[in-house]
Amino acid sequence: MRRLPILRPVLWDGVVVLAAAILALGTALALLRGGEARAAAVYADGTELDRVALDRLEGPEIRSYVGGGYTVTVEFDPDQGVRVQKADCPTQDCVRTGWIRSGRQAVVCLPARIVVRLEGGETEDGGPDAVIG
Repeated sequence: MRRLPILRPVLWDGVVVLAAAILALGTALALLRGGEARAAAVYADGTELDRVALDRLEGPEIRSYVGGGYTVTVEFDPDQGVRVQKADCPTQDCVRTGWIRSGRQAVVCLPARIVVRLEGGETEDGGPDAVIG
């Protein structure tokens, strides 16, 4: 019976592993950063109720929304971001979330079925942010 050769790592194995680790780390950082939010969209039961352009606000603005029999008060601030200031729902998880500032973040009030989501907005010329493929 023939013996199998003993395999040992070589320099190129380390290079491949290092390249894969750098690529994975770069991808994770890009996804976590999210980018600066330019607009906040408020949804109730999946229907968009309101859209606020954060970069067009002159100062903090407070608006109230009703959903699921509860009232949620949302504060929009061009410098701080967006937060649920107060809600009359029993859990108060949305209030405890605090300020959200970057795109891809959201505040959810489950009893009221209201979602406040930050979005990157449009580019200067109104076109897409990026095209892949």
